[in-house]
Amino acid sequence: MRIATWNVNSVRSRLERVLAWTERERPDVLCLQEIKTTDDLFPLEPFAELGYRAEIFGQKTYNGVALLSLKPVTKVARNLPDDEPGAPSRLIAGTVGRVRIVNVYVPNGQSPESDKFVYKMDWLKRLRAFLDDTAKPEDPLVLLGDFNIAPEERDVRYPDLWRGHIHFHPKEHAALARITSWGLHDLLRKHHEEGGLFSWWDYRQLAFQKNNGLRIDLILGTKKMLDRCTGVEIFRDERKGESPSDHVPVVATFK
Repeated sequence: MRIATWNVNSVRSRLERVLAWTERERPDVLCLQEIKTTDDLFPLEPFAELGYRAEIFGQKTYNGVALLSLKPVTKVARNLPDDEPGAPSRLIAGTVGRVRIVNVYVPNGQSPESDKFVYKMDWLKRLRAFLDDTAKPEDPLVLLGDFNIAPEERDVRYPDLWRGHIHFHPKEHAALARITSWGLHDLLRKHHEEGGLFSWWDYRQLAFQKNNGLRIDLILGTKKMLDRCTGVEIFRDERKGESPSDHVPVVATFK
């Protein structure tokens, strides 16, 4: 089983690129973030032609998440239970086979001094509560997506420049630690101890060309999924070429 996460930064704008990668790699489950479209405008047909069922939780212009699967998806949930009506579309969860998959687009937070950062911290706190209330660490569960947090120094090209800023702030690290302490493991680190493995590069200041990146797209799994995980790959080349997303796909493979 291969499970992928990709912040596509508008699925309709990058449809040909996303379809080409999906057809080539054929993940069993593809979790998208920042689809930036409403449910009725999501391009269902071209994915269906590739064999994918789609569960969509879209939003006009911003945010939006989707869960695409070659097998049926059951027990679908959208957003956190205590979200207000009309809250940004940031979470979709579903069960494929026996595996619970939770796909998230964590708020960016803008800056540590902003109200949006307070919102980010509150959202992460409520995500932990969602895990407490809806699952058990003994379950086969994967939590993945764009976390907008680089977990460690080896996940940042220039940690001293990023320290204390958005994506690499102590409060973000503490919030992420509370989530992983529920019973989750960073699956990439089972297979790769080295630094310099990034999944996001800013569009500005030639960040990709200079490899000034961060690893903020994570695949976390419970112990059962950690034991089953045989590899995690970051598809760096998807940041190349014409009009790429600023994120690239990350794929975990399970036996």
